[in-house]
Amino acid sequence: MRQPGTYSGLLSGGITGRTGPHSLPLARIKKIMKKSGDDVKMISGEAPIVFSKACELFIEELTARSWMVTLQGKRRTLHKDDVATAVIGTDIFDFLVNMVSDSTSRDDTQGETSVEERIFVKP
Repeated sequence: MRQPGTYSGLLSGGITGRTGPHSLPLARIKKIMKKSGDDVKMISGEAPIVFSKACELFIEELTARSWMVTLQGKRRTLHKDDVATAVIGTDIFDFLVNMVSDSTSRDDTQGETSVEERIFVKP
């Protein structure tokens, strides 16, 4: 079993030396990091841990904003359109707009309202 490193405490809310299992697979994170460019050859053991925590925080923030959209629609199930609406309506997620716009525009051709319409028009 993997021994906790210096930054492993980040995953449990503080640097205490005691941690549980990582929420996201560190080997997968390291593989993604290496595929990011030919220049990336060596990655320290702590770097994937920091990336893991950053990914967790990103997922939590996007989920919270998407959940607010779900509740505005008076539903209890989060759908991909809720995520798309949250992405389009939040400046910090602008780097994802093209990705969600492509998927929602395909849905729009099937007679659904666009994500942009749901942002500005209250149901």
